[in-house]
Amino acid sequence: MDLIKKMAKHNPLDIPDKKLIDDCFYVYKKKYGLWDSIDLEGNGLVTALTEESCISGTRFYLKGRQEGWPETKTYDGEVGGKL
Repeated sequence: MDLIKKMAKHNPLDIPDKKLIDDCFYVYKKKYGLWDSIDLEGNGLVTALTEESCISGTRFYLKGRQEGWPETKTYDGEVGGKL
């Protein structure tokens, strides 16, 4: 069994070679080259293809969770008029 996977089952905070970002979350490289982020309690946040996109995606996610998500626009799918 892969060491990272084995350690992640016990406690995600015990993963070796994780990097602390902005003093609020960790990023680490997983098997097959994917990057994951976890919060300080070990809860999973974002998975990405590169370290940079994992960091920026996690910052965006945490900002949205803290400040609230913007209102989304809805559009009507009906075409007006006679066809």
